[in-house]
Amino acid sequence: MSLASRVANLFSGSPAVERERSKLNFGDDGLSNEEIVFADRQSRLHEAKSDAMAQKDVKEEGRPPYLHAMIAGGIGGTTGDILMHSLDTVKTRQQGDPHIPPKYTSMASAYTTILKQEGVRRGLYGGMLPALLGSFPGTLIFFGTYEYSKRYLIDAGVRPQVAYLTGGFIADFAASFIYVPSEVLKTRLQLQGRYKNPFFQSGYNYRGTADAARTIIRQEGFSALYYGYKATIFRDLPFSALQFAFYEQGQTWSRQWKGSRDIGLPLELATGAAAGGLAGVITCPLDVVKTRIQTQVNSPDVPLKHSTPVAKHVPASAATAPQTTINQQKRSISTSSPSTYTPRPGSVNLDTSSVLTGLKLIYKTEGLAGWFRGVGPRFLWTSVQSGCMLFLYQTILKQIEVYSLEEEE
Repeated sequence: MSLASRVANLFSGSPAVERERSKLNFGDDGLSNEEIVFADRQSRLHEAKSDAMAQKDVKEEGRPPYLHAMIAGGIGGTTGDILMHSLDTVKTRQQGDPHIPPKYTSMASAYTTILKQEGVRRGLYGGMLPALLGSFPGTLIFFGTYEYSKRYLIDAGVRPQVAYLTGGFIADFAASFIYVPSEVLKTRLQLQGRYKNPFFQSGYNYRGTADAARTIIRQEGFSALYYGYKATIFRDLPFSALQFAFYEQGQTWSRQWKGSRDIGLPLELATGAAAGGLAGVITCPLDVVKTRIQTQVNSPDVPLKHSTPVAKHVPASAATAPQTTINQQKRSISTSSPSTYTPRPGSVNLDTSSVLTGLKLIYKTEGLAGWFRGVGPRFLWTSVQSGCMLFLYQTILKQIEVYSLEEEE
């Protein structure tokens, strides 16, 4: 049969059509069923081999000694917190402002007002000492725990992405026992400003970090150093888990694209900033509800359960300076990142300490926009702090590695 006849038969309904189609076998490319099964098996084998190679690459790369990772993480995290401390102070003042109307109307006005009236050291950088005392050991523990958890899970056969996510979650929980008490001290000193501050009536009046710690423990008990702990970890654990999952994946893609473990300054900063910023945006609803729980004010006819009392709720006989300090301890307490949500006038009072109940109530009364109030400042803080911290982490790790090699030679 000529070629022209075969082509013509393909468009006819004769039995020859089926025979020709069977010979040409357009759907199966001329392969028998056995050959198709074999090819499919080979393809799956290749995919499994690729996954195994990827797991091996992850295991062999990026495994510095634990001590190196802890030192680099401690220095990087502390430096990032120092750079962003003034923004942390401004947001703390805005969220804890007891004045009616509020003294600070915007972030810019808060910066300029605090700087002009109180200066840098006691104003914008108030609470720096407890911040440092908590930041370095906190990030030291975080990075040590993260590296151990991540490696353990990967060696156990867990997919790298899941290992990064879980490692960040576990690491932040381990570090929270250190950084939360330091943040309570830091936040109060940030609100207070200088001793006997005439420019901002915070209700706190400590002579310094040591005096603040002694006074809080003596008057309120040791547990006062952990106020807001539950709501804080509800926000910070998911944030850290997502941040490091995004960061590790970004590093992997960048190394594949560059064909080298050294991806350069721009990509180092970009991967860290993108990871922190994206995690900050996703966890913004948790940041909002955490702040609302810690800064809510009850109406006079509602018993004081979970909210911050105001002056008219305090009996005249109890309106002393120490009592005011005790009553105001439940203001916003920031931890691994400062809360960037500022309650708007007329916001519904949650009257609950439950994060899930708070999320439902905010969504019901304010919609999706209520969950993402302050998302801009939060994105700014988390992206810049994360970019600085993780860039310094990688840079210091490389320098320690170079120094170790020189010592061996």
